[in-house]
Amino acid sequence: MLDLTLIRRDPERVRRAAARRAGDTAFVDEALALDEQRRGALTAAERLKAEKNALTARIAKAHDRALEAQRLRPEIAQLDAAVAQATAIIPELDRAIELILSDQPNLLDDSVPDGSGEDDNVVLRDSGPPPALGFEPKPHWEIGERLRILDFAAAAKLSGSRFSVMRGPAARLSRALADFFLSRARGRNYVEVAPPYLVTRATMWATGQLTKFSDAMFLDQDADLFLIPTAEVPLTALHRDEILEPGTLPLRYTAYSPCFRKEAGAAGKDTRGLIRQHQFEKVELVWLTEPGASSEALEVLTADAEALLQELELPYRVMELCSADVGFNAAKTYDLEVWFPSQNRYREISSCSNCTDFQARRCQIRFRREPGARPELVHTLNGSGLAVGRTLAAIIENYQQPDGSLAMPRALVPYTGFDRIDASGLAR
Repeated sequence: MLDLTLIRRDPERVRRAAARRAGDTAFVDEALALDEQRRGALTAAERLKAEKNALTARIAKAHDRALEAQRLRPEIAQLDAAVAQATAIIPELDRAIELILSDQPNLLDDSVPDGSGEDDNVVLRDSGPPPALGFEPKPHWEIGERLRILDFAAAAKLSGSRFSVMRGPAARLSRALADFFLSRARGRNYVEVAPPYLVTRATMWATGQLTKFSDAMFLDQDADLFLIPTAEVPLTALHRDEILEPGTLPLRYTAYSPCFRKEAGAAGKDTRGLIRQHQFEKVELVWLTEPGASSEALEVLTADAEALLQELELPYRVMELCSADVGFNAAKTYDLEVWFPSQNRYREISSCSNCTDFQARRCQIRFRREPGARPELVHTLNGSGLAVGRTLAAIIENYQQPDGSLAMPRALVPYTGFDRIDASGLAR
């Protein structure tokens, strides 16, 4: 959530940041007007309290206190009523301000390039030209169905569209990818967490998921619990309403979890295959840092995810998202995109973001720089390390062989127990 103090101090900066996202800047004036009312109510209440205190002091100094108290009682009662009236509106104004600010995205980092959409994202680096396969590449869903390791028809029978069933080697490969990702994260000093997959409304709101764009979430209405759209949610909220002691930061967490999204607005997009599903698995990476360290942490976090693609020897590129493409919670985002030969294009496989103090303000996660110091908000960062289904799809497409078999990345063989899936769908 945006900082009201910053809006008071530098409203023009906030307006410029909102305009860079092509957003409406009217909220700045609305929030300031409500804040002025709130501060006016507080000032009036304090003035009235001071008048009452003066009357109370007169009673204390009076020769006949009982008589003076009786004489001033009606005036004191009027002041009490006026204080109550002045302060009654403050909670309403607080809620109104919170409602306005909670619907606004994070302020963009100054380094984020301007742009109007994904075509304006900037390529920072890549792994080199994707190697030519030497034959017409097939899409991963066609390969998977031919090998009988992916079954979309069975998934549709069980659950409807945008689900998949993995059989035999594909199920083992999916599990191996998660294990591989987690082992590499542990080697980079991430603490593995097994979080709940259902979280409260408060947890969803605290991590910036319940905005006016929240129609992508699955909700159990009876329990009022949400299926997590990403493990970023429980990992980021682990320290909600806490003050972390000096020396605690940075904290680095990782979790493997299923993720659930309605994919609202995705009608007609990626209707086949593993790219856009209602249920998928992901290994998430989350950082909590001191504010001055979050920019560098984003580079390290991105490198941690990028190293996985390097080990898997998958062609990829790193994109810096432009102002119109950065997500709601983020101040700056790098996307990792992996090459899909059948589509002759790169597709996102990880998104690494610095959310600065935006989520921490909602979560009230603070830290002390030294014992007894004033608590400050942490900065939060998150990234996929990586999306399991998309990685599996990328391996199928990039490691397909002319004879219809699939090779395995060398780094995965100790995790899968096989180095190829033959043309009949058997692991070897």
